[in-house]
Amino acid sequence: MAANAYTTNINQMHKVHLFQRFLNIMHPDLRRIDLNLLVVFEALVRHRSVTAAADELAMSPSALSHALARLRGALSDELFVRVGQEMSPTAAAERMVQPVSDALKLLAKGLAQTRSFDPADSDRTFIFAATDYTAFAVLPAFIARMQDVAPNLRFRIIYSSGRESAEDLVAGRVDFALGYAEEIAPLPPGIESFDWFSDDYVVIANRHHLTIRGTLSLAQYLSARHVVVTPWNETRGSIDYVLDKLNHRREVAVQLPSVLAAPFIIANSALLLTAPRHAAQTLQGAAPIKIYPVPFAIPRYTLKVYGHVKHARTEAHTWIREQLLKTLPDAQRTSRKS
Repeated sequence: MAANAYTTNINQMHKVHLFQRFLNIMHPDLRRIDLNLLVVFEALVRHRSVTAAADELAMSPSALSHALARLRGALSDELFVRVGQEMSPTAAAERMVQPVSDALKLLAKGLAQTRSFDPADSDRTFIFAATDYTAFAVLPAFIARMQDVAPNLRFRIIYSSGRESAEDLVAGRVDFALGYAEEIAPLPPGIESFDWFSDDYVVIANRHHLTIRGTLSLAQYLSARHVVVTPWNETRGSIDYVLDKLNHRREVAVQLPSVLAAPFIIANSALLLTAPRHAAQTLQGAAPIKIYPVPFAIPRYTLKVYGHVKHARTEAHTWIREQLLKTLPDAQRTSRKS
């Protein structure tokens, strides 16, 4: 199913149900109405001409007039009356315009989704939930690749909200959610994931830091004050839990909901930031900062891609997954299923 189509289809199904209720109120037998009559109705609404509508539908004017007569009989309303040179819709027809249009669009989308996915030609929209770190650090390379191999595809990035992102996957509001292992755990039923890439952590400091010379020691790290990025207003950063296990504690001076302000704060202070190397290298281009190895043992950062099982085997989602795995350098690429 196309990205964003599931959510859109839910809304449109609601409109279709309203339309069906509207038809059933007008006449109890309309549940058996010929769908082609609604296509004729929609064409007449747009063209206001039997000849023009017949032309579009590859029908003769007499065949279209016959179809209109059947629809009039079914709905017990004239539906269109001639006003000058135009076929003008009646009040009852005007009330039908929007629900009929929505219903036909929904059916057209549903039928289109049964066709094979052709990335070179498709204009589908895929929705990713991501924090600003994943959006700015890893998505640009993926989007650049898509411009070459699938130039008509569309991508919408929405803010990842952790547990809520998992719920969005279940509901079909999101196609993929990007995050590290702890962000969307425990996983609801039906959610599966794969490792996109892993990275080691580094420490970012002011390029001209007054007390760090050459290497960063554990004592310097622990005596310094730190910036922590907590996108979902967590009380502590993931690094603090690692330090707990080592019986160490650091002082957090600034908590940020976004990583984008961090390099500028670091560049103008004596504060430190611990972040994945790929992000740190990207941030280096924005501000005068220097990168140091973390002076203690720390598990690698692993970025995961989450999806729902109902989409996982579809041709489109399988193809997107393959492109994600091809985007990053071989040293970071991994296809291990979690």
